[in-house]
Amino acid sequence: MQFLVIAALAFALTTPGAFAAESCHGPVAVAISAEGSTLYVTEQLAARVSYVNAKTGAVEGWIEVGEAPWGLALSPDYALAYVTDAVADGKVHVIDLSAREVIKSFAVGHTPSAVAVSPDGGTIYVCNRFDNAVGIYDAATGEAIGETGVVREPVAAALTPDGARLVVANLLPSGAADEDYVAAQVSVVDTAARSVFASVRLPNGSSGLRGVCISPDGKYAYVAHVLGRYQLPTTQLERGWMNTNALSVIDVKAGVLVNTVLLDDVDLGAANPWGVACTADGKRLCVSHAGTHEISVIDREALHGKLARAAAGERVSDVTSSAEDVVNDLAFLVDLRRRLPLKGNGPRGIAVAGNKLFAAEHFSDAVGCVELTTARRDAANSFPLGAGGEMTAERHGKMLFHDAKMCFQQWQSCVSCHPDARADGLNWDLLNDGIGNPKNTKSLLLSHQTPPVMSRGVRDRAETAVRAGMKYIQFTVRPEEDAEAIDAFLKSMEPAPAPAELDEEATKRGEAVFNFAGCVNCHPAPLYTDMQKYNLGMGLYGDEGEAFDTPTLVEVWRTAPYLHDGRAASIRDVLTVHNLNDRHGKTSELTEQELADLEAYVLTR
Repeated sequence: MQFLVIAALAFALTTPGAFAAESCHGPVAVAISAEGSTLYVTEQLAARVSYVNAKTGAVEGWIEVGEAPWGLALSPDYALAYVTDAVADGKVHVIDLSAREVIKSFAVGHTPSAVAVSPDGGTIYVCNRFDNAVGIYDAATGEAIGETGVVREPVAAALTPDGARLVVANLLPSGAADEDYVAAQVSVVDTAARSVFASVRLPNGSSGLRGVCISPDGKYAYVAHVLGRYQLPTTQLERGWMNTNALSVIDVKAGVLVNTVLLDDVDLGAANPWGVACTADGKRLCVSHAGTHEISVIDREALHGKLARAAAGERVSDVTSSAEDVVNDLAFLVDLRRRLPLKGNGPRGIAVAGNKLFAAEHFSDAVGCVELTTARRDAANSFPLGAGGEMTAERHGKMLFHDAKMCFQQWQSCVSCHPDARADGLNWDLLNDGIGNPKNTKSLLLSHQTPPVMSRGVRDRAETAVRAGMKYIQFTVRPEEDAEAIDAFLKSMEPAPAPAELDEEATKRGEAVFNFAGCVNCHPAPLYTDMQKYNLGMGLYGDEGEAFDTPTLVEVWRTAPYLHDGRAASIRDVLTVHNLNDRHGKTSELTEQELADLEAYVLTR
């Protein structure tokens, strides 16, 4: 869904200091010491890991680490912390928690996110996001001992208690977007074989996977994600017409989806679920909602009981009498779940100790704390990680981009369809260019620098589209300064470097092919777009005979699928399968080597 007309509705890849002064923190992950007295918090913007007193909330010290610390896992003996540095030349930093110092750092992959440690403490698993792989490393030496390819952008992972299975959440769907079924997958890795045991496809429209946890008995995995209703025209928001927010339950041993429940209420969305955690006794399941700044506390045993009854054909609610009904039942969790507001903004990673839950409140630069059994809706505390930095226009805009409270009934935020302000891999039928002609979500990188915007260029510039999106997709009226802040955030974004495995020599040869084939005519450097519209004969249905805006090729390596309706799963498909009469570059007579070189060049812009 293109935010430039919607604005409705882990993480930014701009440089760590792009948003504000050094005193900003941007917490992402939380872990708890063995005795439950100390919290360890990764602070993306401050580039440090803080030690926080779990009882008083006081910051007792910190360790400067890397450029953008993100994922965090403790060794089984609680002596060490493993912290991922979420940058292109990613590293894992090993912290001696007693000495409060980094004792080792070693290279991993492109933008490492989640990290998990084997039960014996000997092996660590790292989600190398843009390598589309889980790296396996010797915990003592940092030596790479294996790699398991997964689907697309692994950002969260959890190990079963016995270490036999690693459950990995892939952020985005893979493949063409014009299929009848488009959804992200969860990879279940057999750690002994170091291979994917099962790829579990989630319900149609699933995207934006952010969190995963394993039940204490190791039987089930719980994955938090957005569930887009992309096959409906975007005419309203009520009752989850556009985006719902979900929790999928996976049978780990069998490697199959048990079912998916909605975390929203009938008339109140619970946007952008992120962190997931079980209590130690397995009785409660907790989810943070980064868009609505709250925690869901679910009776886990009752949840499984109700799912089992529905699977047996029992009517368990007004609309559910089978397993197939559950995914559309906005009332399924009634009486099974409580929504507890937090004081801070943008909760991400969570951790549970006893009866208390702690959440990384990303935009409040704080750690939230709430008792899971409280009956009060005002019982949460928020522990500042520092004095707080200047709220620049860019950071304010990023906060609003993630804030579903801007939206009517809180169903979605901008990031629901634009994770990290990029694309969710789905086609959406927006009404700015007619109905019945869905378009693939576009990345917002360089949107303000490359007018017009939208696939058919129906908005003259991004500023116009941001404001139209608030009105027609968020169904809300907001002050002009909100739109200006979002503009500032989007303008501040910088591209991430392409994965390093692309062949440098092939890229050099590909530049010559890029020029020879005429690609450079419409995609000239430095923006790799001439900002013009062309009719290449690709329009279908309501778009037949229409001209389409020339997209930038900057960061195109991470924005698949391609073309206005996502029909091309890869750049190679754009150059061959979907290049009728060489209208999209003179490629029909290129050799296989020339095509490979051209593809390599395009994928490194």
